[in-house]
Amino acid sequence: MRKMKRYVVAFLGSVSLLAALDGFAADESPKPENASIEGQFLQNVRQVTSGFVKAGEGYFSPDGTRIIYQAIRAEYPFYQIYTQPLAGGEPKLISTGRGRTTCSYFSPDGKRLLFASSHLDPNMDKTEADAIRQAEEDRKSGTRRRYSWDFDPYIDIFESDLDGKIIGQLTKAKGYDAEGAYSADGKQIAFCSDRDGDPDIYLMNVDGSEVKQLTNAPGYDGGPFMSPNQKWIVFRSDREKEHYLQIYVIGVDGKHETALTNSNGVHWAPYWHPTQPYIIWTGADHSNPRARPNYDLWLVRYEVKDGKFTTTEPTRITDSIAADVLPVFTPDGKQLMWTSTRTEDHSSQLFIADFKLPSGS
Repeated sequence: MRKMKRYVVAFLGSVSLLAALDGFAADESPKPENASIEGQFLQNVRQVTSGFVKAGEGYFSPDGTRIIYQAIRAEYPFYQIYTQPLAGGEPKLISTGRGRTTCSYFSPDGKRLLFASSHLDPNMDKTEADAIRQAEEDRKSGTRRRYSWDFDPYIDIFESDLDGKIIGQLTKAKGYDAEGAYSADGKQIAFCSDRDGDPDIYLMNVDGSEVKQLTNAPGYDGGPFMSPNQKWIVFRSDREKEHYLQIYVIGVDGKHETALTNSNGVHWAPYWHPTQPYIIWTGADHSNPRARPNYDLWLVRYEVKDGKFTTTEPTRITDSIAADVLPVFTPDGKQLMWTSTRTEDHSSQLFIADFKLPSGS
């Protein structure tokens, strides 16, 4: 049996998963309603998912009418993948119902689904039993564990049809392969793999062929998304300080790697605006060791000139006392969906709002 790696993260975490969000709040003192900045950018905020212990990391179908996301039900310890109409309706289970799953995505033609899953784990019965037993022991003792995400060596990337029938296993290398997303033309997939010893960014053809490694820095590089023009990949990395993520971009040719953030904080879950030169991400300040960091959404305008990628000062989009993470835009860029604990029970769920770019954009 291969030894499973465990990545323990500072406060919220290095990986895109949202288990740590339950009950997370930074500043418990209420803010005056008129002091919030959110009204400048977000209107008609509403909750999208419910009925799960927790749900999040959602993405849109190409026509913007459906979403795909990961969620946990009370009867099973690991995330599974679901789709549902954005307008409302029953969630539909897409993954197999067993194992750890994460990082789902619609193909650009809307006919296929991408997700990572460990359902082929040969020790699945034990893996599930161990997780259920640990959760029950923690519940009885009142233990609240520091968040960690297992780089499960049995997680691979799969394609399915819209009903969840698996039509292809795209990765088969030893180790963790996940965090995948299609290019705009549907011909390539950017993903994260630790097949060389630590997590790095890779590109492959949509059928899993011609795998190309783009990054090779110590530490974690993950969460890649290709730009709308398919020339750049944005990702997160803790290469400068372990567990403290920063945002980077790199050309699809592996050149012109550029850090977009450099602070004593955690910056993660970057995502491209589909029509305008903006990138949105989740960020929090960790400079005060006595304060719980507040995770909010930040937006930055970028420019590419002569192969050089530059950005302006980031603009804060949310300031709720809840955690706001994993932002994504609708295909037309007119709405924003993200994962938040601004629920009555403080569980993480998906929210959506009408979105307005900063004035002067």
